[in-house]
Amino acid sequence: MAEPGKKKTLKKDIFDVLIEDHNHHRELLKRIEATVGNSEERVSLFKEFTLEAKGHAAAEEQALYSTLMARPDTTDEARHAVAEHHALEERLNELAETDMATGAWLLKFRSFREDYEHHLDEEEEDIFPIAEEELSDADEQRMRKIFETRKPKEKTAATVGGETRD
Repeated sequence: MAEPGKKKTLKKDIFDVLIEDHNHHRELLKRIEATVGNSEERVSLFKEFTLEAKGHAAAEEQALYSTLMARPDTTDEARHAVAEHHALEERLNELAETDMATGAWLLKFRSFREDYEHHLDEEEEDIFPIAEEELSDADEQRMRKIFETRKPKEKTAATVGGETRD
């Protein structure tokens, strides 16, 4: 029998799924930074990262942050995280519009990477523990289902840069 206040989980919860994505994003960012110029590898990795990150953020907002915004004790944290998602997306769009062969692109990318990884750390260290305390197992199961349903759709709808898909 689980201790009171301890969750008995045999499979991954929503936070495990989100952290797995975060770790994949960190690895992609590391690989992008190791590329040079306007190479096929840089272009391909940047596209993969952009679609992953945008799909993840949109699904995370629908699954986790919409739930947290509905609760007075977690509204501020949720609003802050969503605002950061939107600011980071704008910076990704700016990167997509900058010539990858230039030093300016690499400088912008390094700054973006630092801020993106800070955002991931903030979610994992600050927001997720608060959410785990506030939410029930049923909430977390519902959020995981929403996230896993929405992410592929959001990733498909995502774009590199500011263009829109038909």
